Amino acid sequence: MLTHGQGGRDPGRQYHSVLTLAPHPLLDAAVFTTRFSSPLRDQPSPAWLRELLKADAPAPFHADDATRTAIRALLRHGGFKPSGRSKPASEYLQRAVSEGALDSINAAVDACNVVSLHSGIPISVVDLDLAREPYSIRICDPGETYVFNSSGQSIDLAGLVCLCDAEGPCGNAVKDSQRTKTTPDTTRTLSILWSHQDLSGYAGRVATWHRELLERLDARTSPV
Repeated sequence: MLTHGQGGRDPGRQYHSVLTLAPHPLLDAAVFTTRFSSPLRDQPSPAWLRELLKADAPAPFHADDATRTAIRALLRHGGFKPSGRSKPASEYLQRAVSEGALDSINAAVDACNVVSLHSGIPISVVDLDLAREPYSIRICDPGETYVFNSSGQSIDLAGLVCLCDAEGPCGNAVKDSQRTKTTPDTTRTLSILWSHQDLSGYAGRVATWHRELLERLDARTSPV
């Protein structure tokens, strides 16, 4: 059973999965799972999805300064500093697109990047066959880190709200863990949209569009 801690505006929410949300006064997370019809290696992103990776592509959402400010406030709540190389992933995407540096990766990541780029909401995508239950979302303690890329670089997670599995932190609004990232073998994922409660349900609306894109790829999605 997924339960929401007592710190938010909706302390009685419960969900059908093994994911616990620790108390957090600002977090509004939209969470869903996806099952792809075949491994990602067999599902290159179609042209329509790649076209949406452009900043001027038609989209139902548009990132703005209010969203950017709210997301940074969310990440600062526990003491984390979301700036420089530790800025929210959504801001990284916007810069990468403006510099022509965002390439297609796979259908799951491309759909995530499209939605994050246009909405301004950072999104984590975790391979459910590489992560292990139980899952939780909590603010990380001093000394917690993880490797976030194939080069072995690590991020200091102290004060940052993160998704954790049985082995520790594995995803957040800045950089996801290399340990649980999608691979060519991926068939099942968990997605988390990291938003601020002051954005009034924005994460849920954006998640609906995210799921629609994935279902156009013949994937099946389920809310958590």
